[in-house]
Parts: sequence; C-alpha cells; structure tokens
Amino acid sequence: MPKHVLVVEDDANISELLRLYLEKEGYSVTIASTGEDGIVSFRSLSPSLVLLDIMLPGIDGWGVLRTIRQESKTPVIMLTAKGETFDKVSGLQLGADDYITKPFEMKEVLARIEAVLRRCQPEEEDKGRRLTFDKLVIDLDAFELVVDGKKVDTPPKEMELLYHLASTPNRVYTRNQLLDEVWGFDYFGDSRTVDVHVKRLREKLEGVSDKWELKTVWGVGYKFESN
Repeated sequence: MPKHVLVVEDDANISELLRLYLEKEGYSVTIASTGEDGIVSFRSLSPSLVLLDIMLPGIDGWGVLRTIRQESKTPVIMLTAKGETFDKVSGLQLGADDYITKPFEMKEVLARIEAVLRRCQPEEEDKGRRLTFDKLVIDLDAFELVVDGKKVDTPPKEMELLYHLASTPNRVYTRNQLLDEVWGFDYFGDSRTVDVHVKRLREKLEGVSDKWELKTVWGVGYKFESN
C-alpha cells in the first residue's frame, strides 16, 4: 500500500511538480489549493504525511496546522517562501515536524519526507517503550504523556525527545547529539530545533515533581535529572 501524501499548496506549478516527483518515488498524492480544502481532504483521506504551505487563501497554513494537531499526530512538513527564524520557530511550536523554505530542491524534499516518516513510525522492535517516574508516564508505544494523572497532548517529536532523555537519566546530551539521535543524521535543521522542543516540554512538566527535572546544562546541552 503506497504512502499517501497530501499537498496543500496554492501554486499550481509547485504542487504539480511535487506530485510528479512524489508519484515517481511511489507515493500516492492528493492536491488541495486552499486551507479549507486541505482540512477537508485531511479528514477524508487520513494521509501518511502533509506538505503544507503557509501562505494560503482563506485559512492559512498556521490555521490548517492547528486543526491537524487538534485531531491527529500525522507528520506535517511546512512549505513556505518565508525563511525568517520567527516563522520556523512558530511552525515547530505549533507542532510541525519539519520546515522547508522555497525555493527548494526536490531531492531535499524527498529526503526530508523519508526522514520524517521514519521518525514518526516506530519500528516493530520499538513497541512497548514505556517509562515511569513520580507523577510522570512516558508511553512511546501509544505516544501518550501522562503528567500527574492527566494525559497531555504532545507532538510526536516532543515525545521522542523526552523519552530519549529520560531513558538514560542524568546523562547530559549536547544539542548536536540530540539532533543526530532523535531527529536523525539526515536532518537538515539546526540546534534551535532542540531548544524549541525543550521549551515546550518544560511548559508541560515544570513544577510537577521534585524527584526529576528536564534540566539545562549551560554550555553543553540538556539532561533528564532524576533523584
């Protein structure tokens, strides 16, 4: 069964180019040219991955991403002509899995899609991964985070980062190590990605327990400190 990619892009030339290359690589592709159509297609098709432009008529890409994240953990890669750090950070904070700035090379798009799909679909041997601490359960099998007895909606990459840190308590990881080990060696982003995800995790976790802490080791990186 081919993986299904939903492309939400109002530039017909770009969307058709993406369709051509993706179908050549064995993906099935659906095109939506507005935010509203993108949401409708997403709900009806349940795609494997979404390529989402930010500047769309009607509901923009941010609005589409918010809707997707309210309903699903489906991986989303943002496509946009904007390259400012603010836009990248905003996309990551809203739950995007990656970010590509136009103009882009199709080889890069294909590589990022493959990398994101690998990261967001745990292999068979990874099933059953569950960590338990005081007032904290990290269940990577179900992609559920339980904080003080309550399930907390958490994007897949935040879950993977927290699990990776907590699976070896008190070990310090540099940002580059986390990029390599959580995002993968073929990730094209920079270390700010790690900072953004840690910030979001802290908003969910700080003050819950005095027996563990997601801690910054200044000048080095991060660790999950457990007493």
